[in-house]
Amino acid sequence: MDRAPPRGAPRDAVGQRWLAVFVLQAALSAAASALYLAAVFVLQAALSAAASALYLAAAPRRSHASLGVPPGLLLALHPFLSCAATGLLALAFLVSASPHPRPPPLPRRALAAFLLAAAGALCLGGAASLAPEGSGWAAIAGLGFRGAVLGAVFAAHYFWRRRWLLQFPVVQRPPFYGLKMGLLPSGKRALKVSLQAFLLSFILILILPRQFRIRGSIGSQIFTEIGILMMSTAVSFCWELSHHFVQVVHTRRCSFAPPQSTAAAETNPSEYVLETLELSDPRSLMHYLAYQDLCAVSECNLEPWRRGAFFEESGETYKRIVTSCLKPLEEFTSKIAEALEGFSSEKPELLSQQFKLAGAFNDLQICTWCARTLASLTARSRQEDRYGVAQLTGCNAAVMSTLLSALLAVEACLGKKTNPQLMNSLGPASIRWGNFSTGRKGSITAIASTQRGGLHTKAYSMADVLRTSIYQIVSAFEEDMRANAKASSLDKNWISEGRKPVFGSLAVLVQKLNLFIEYRAV
Repeated sequence: MDRAPPRGAPRDAVGQRWLAVFVLQAALSAAASALYLAAVFVLQAALSAAASALYLAAAPRRSHASLGVPPGLLLALHPFLSCAATGLLALAFLVSASPHPRPPPLPRRALAAFLLAAAGALCLGGAASLAPEGSGWAAIAGLGFRGAVLGAVFAAHYFWRRRWLLQFPVVQRPPFYGLKMGLLPSGKRALKVSLQAFLLSFILILILPRQFRIRGSIGSQIFTEIGILMMSTAVSFCWELSHHFVQVVHTRRCSFAPPQSTAAAETNPSEYVLETLELSDPRSLMHYLAYQDLCAVSECNLEPWRRGAFFEESGETYKRIVTSCLKPLEEFTSKIAEALEGFSSEKPELLSQQFKLAGAFNDLQICTWCARTLASLTARSRQEDRYGVAQLTGCNAAVMSTLLSALLAVEACLGKKTNPQLMNSLGPASIRWGNFSTGRKGSITAIASTQRGGLHTKAYSMADVLRTSIYQIVSAFEEDMRANAKASSLDKNWISEGRKPVFGSLAVLVQKLNLFIEYRAV
C-alpha cells in the first residue's frame, strides 16, 4: 500500500507509480538486451552451421563495402535504441491510461499510437544484426518499418479492446501475485499480436521497393524471418508485461492520511482525503484513488483510527464525507431520470436515449464505492458514533433516500415497475423485463439494450450493489425501522423531509423501504 504525499503535492503519488513503471520497463529492456546480445553470437553460429550442412549458402553473396553495416555498430546501438523505445512506451501509456470509461481525446490517442509505432520501429530496428551481412541501410529501414507495424497492431488492440482503461480489482493482492496472475494472459496476447503483425508486415513489405527487403539466399531469408518473428514475440511480451504492471500499480490502494505520529493525524486526519475529493479533477486517477481509500477505511478495520475521526463531535467531517459520496450518486440518478423522461420509440430518439444511459453509467466505479461507503458508515454509526452526528445532521435519511432513489432509477432501466402498489402485490412477481425498446407499456419502462448487452450488465451490477448497501443499513437498524414502520413514521426518520427525491416519489420510497425491512426486495 502506497502513502499519498503531503498537502501541496497531490500528484506525486501518481508520479511515483509512473516512475516504478518506467523502472520495470527499463529492467525488462536491459534483460532483453542482454539476452539478445548473448543470443546473437549463438544464433549466427547456428545459422552458419545449418547453412553449411544444408548447402543453402552456396549462392555467391553480394558484399557491398560502401553499403554494408558494421555488425559491431549495430550491437553497440542496440542498448540505446532499447532505452529510447522504453521511454516511448512509458510515454504512450502515460498519455492514454485513464480510470474513466470515456475514451481519451483523439489527439491523445493519435499521439499514443505514434509513440507505440515508433517504439516498435526502434525495437526491431535495433535488432538489425539478425539481417545478413550484405544488408544495407535500406534493409534495416525495412526492419524498422516492420517494427512500426508491430506497434500499430499493438495500438489497435490497445484502443479497440479499451485496454487503456484502469480496471480496479475487487480484491487487492500484493504486487507480486498480481503480476504473476498476468503472465499467462500476457503471453497469449503477445503471441496473437506478434503473429498478426508479422503477417501484415510481411505483406506490406512486398509493396515497398526491393532494396527495403532482406536479400540473400533462401535459407538465410527463412532464418531471418524466424528471428524477426521471435523478436516480435519477445517485444510484444515485454509490452504486455509493462501494460499489466501499469494496471497492477495504478489500481493499488493509496492511503490518504498523515502518519499517526504527526500532529496532523491527531488534529484532522481526514483533511487529506477530503481535499482530494473536493478539489481534484473528477476524471483523474487521484480522484478515483481517494474514493477507493475512503471505501476501504469505511468497510474494513485496516485503519480504525481514521474511521473514528469521521465521527468527530462537530459533525462537519462526517457531513463533508457524506456530501462527497452523495453527489456522484445524485448525478447518476438524475442522468438516468433525464434519459427516462419524454422519449419516443423513433430510431433517432432510441439512439439518443441509449447514449444518455451509457453516459450515466460511465461513473459506475465511483458510484459503487460511494454506495458502499455510505452504507458502511451509516451501519457502523450505530456502534461507533458516540456523539450521534449521523442521526442529528440528517445524514442517515439523506443516505437512505439517495440509495432508494438510485435503485428505483436502475430498476426502471431494467423494466421493473416503479409506481406505488399495494404491499401484497410487491415482490418478485411484479418484475417484468423489457426487450430492446424505449416505449412505455403501462407503467413499465425498458430502454436498456438486450440482456446480453453491456448496459444490462452494468445495470444489474449497480442494482446488486445498491440492494446490498440498503440491506446493510436495514440489518443494523432493523429494530428501529420496524418500530418506525408500525408507527408510520418511516418517512420522517429515514426519508429526507422537504426534499423531493431525484427519482420516484415519497410514497414509492417508503414502500420500497418497507420491502427491505421485510427482506422481500429483490
